[in-house]
Amino acid sequence: MRVLYIGGVGPFGGASRSLYEAVGALPEGVVDAYFLMPHGTALDVYRRVAKDSLAVRGITRFDHTRATYYRGKRWIVALREAFHALPTLAGLRRARARWPQIDIVHVNEFTEILPGIIAKRIFGARLVVHVRSLVHTDLTQKRTRWLHRMLHRHADAVIAIDDTVRATLPADLSVDVVHNSFTPAASEAIDARYLAQFERLRPGALIVGFVGNLLRTKGIVELVDAAALVRQAGADVQFVIIGGETAGADSAASAIARRMGLAQNSQEQVTALIAQHGLDDDVLLFGPTKDIQRVYPRMDVLAFPSYFDAPGRPVFEAAFFGVPSIVAVRDPTPDTLVDGETGIAIAEPTPDLIAAAILRCVADRAAVRRMGDAAKQLALRNFVPATNALQLLAVYRRLVG
Repeated sequence: MRVLYIGGVGPFGGASRSLYEAVGALPEGVVDAYFLMPHGTALDVYRRVAKDSLAVRGITRFDHTRATYYRGKRWIVALREAFHALPTLAGLRRARARWPQIDIVHVNEFTEILPGIIAKRIFGARLVVHVRSLVHTDLTQKRTRWLHRMLHRHADAVIAIDDTVRATLPADLSVDVVHNSFTPAASEAIDARYLAQFERLRPGALIVGFVGNLLRTKGIVELVDAAALVRQAGADVQFVIIGGETAGADSAASAIARRMGLAQNSQEQVTALIAQHGLDDDVLLFGPTKDIQRVYPRMDVLAFPSYFDAPGRPVFEAAFFGVPSIVAVRDPTPDTLVDGETGIAIAEPTPDLIAAAILRCVADRAAVRRMGDAAKQLALRNFVPATNALQLLAVYRRLVG
């Protein structure tokens, strides 16, 4: 069967890695994968599993996620989506001419539902909407009700990445829960220069890792403030920050967004905070790497203090290596995090709560190891690529017969 994948994010990150893992694990010869994506590092990776691909200047998105839905100054972001309308339509026309027969259109996040609906009509295909982020659930907003109508009317299948995400979708909507996947085996190529930075780690220190772009919504600023509190408590802890600014952070558009308070990139602020608190030996900025499988084994605990109120992809990636997580989530569901068993849940990403959880790990290293073992078992149950790829394939086969 022929599947067209549409995504709205250019830089390679959690969502694109999840789709890459899923497509790469599909049984060979069953699915021909075509990709329509913005220019960026994500498409470079997708090409490894693609039958063919097309790059466009931008894909129109509709952001109604719980963390970043349009409000206040964020309405200005909608102008960018309007600007991307023409490249999106042009890209779909090119795709139709290049790939005249498509059986399924699969959008990699519900934020791309509008391009997905248009592509469904252009190709006469079935539409799969993947929901990876918590959906804003305020039914008093017309946008929420409109999104629900679009999902009911146009989506032939809706996939949620876990039970937490599923709970933010309409109860009467048919939803398949297919967990994200991760291949823990490291690639043969070794990022030697990157791994050499681990020589800066102190023997015996508790190593707390952070993986992801340095965005405000991921709680990176609060984590650095928590590091200052941990040091004040006299604990021997080092923080390893894996990631950096998103692509285009130095562009004119990003500069305007920063001046308006809309930009999320926080690397400058993080660097300044490290210097302000005197944490140069305690908070280590390693930058981004694609050799992530060699990084997790160097950590004792992963910190995911985001404002998403949900466990993110690094939580189960780390779990494959027996690394438990500290996660800002109010009501964790047992398919992703069991508080006190596979990690520690904190109510919100404040420096005080993050620091308290880290100090709890410092005080009981045996408990950290027990939680890590339980986290690994949870990962092996829910996040193995081959198993989840078969679940995704079952959805496809149900749609096309």
